[in-house]
Amino acid sequence: MNWDYDNPFTLEVVVQDQHIDALAHTRNTHYVEWCMDAAWAHTTALGLGPEDYQRLDRAMALTHAEYDYHKATRAGDTLWVGTWITDWAGRMKMTRRLQVICEATGDTVFRGALEFVCIEISTGLPKRPPKAFIDLYGPVIAVSE
Repeated sequence: MNWDYDNPFTLEVVVQDQHIDALAHTRNTHYVEWCMDAAWAHTTALGLGPEDYQRLDRAMALTHAEYDYHKATRAGDTLWVGTWITDWAGRMKMTRRLQVICEATGDTVFRGALEFVCIEISTGLPKRPPKAFIDLYGPVIAVSE
C-alpha cells in the first residue's frame, strides 16, 4: 500500500450495509468514526489506554480536525485506516495524520489531520503532558518521505 508516511499503525475495516447512505456509498461520518477508532487503538498499543488517561488526570483532547474525501467506497470494501503522530514536541500540542486506503484498488479514499492539546481531565484546562505521554508519543513521530 502506498502510505503517506512509513510504518503506519493500521486498523482493518470492512464496509457493511449499515455504513451505506442514500447515495449508495459509505456515509462520510463512518470514516471519522473509524479514524477515531484507529487513533485510540494506536494510543492503546503504545501503552496509554483510557484508564491511564483517567489515572494521570490528563488527556489529548481534539481541538481541530480536517478531512478530505477522495473516492467513494461501498459495502463489502475492505479498507485500511493508517495513522501516525506527525508533530509532538513534548509540549501541549500534538498532530495526528490519518489515511484510508481501499484494499481492492490501492486508492487512498480519505485523509485526515487532527490537532490535539493536552488537558487536565478534572478541570478541562490545558496542562503540560505528564512524562508518560512524552515517553510514549515522542519516539513514534512519523516523518514524510
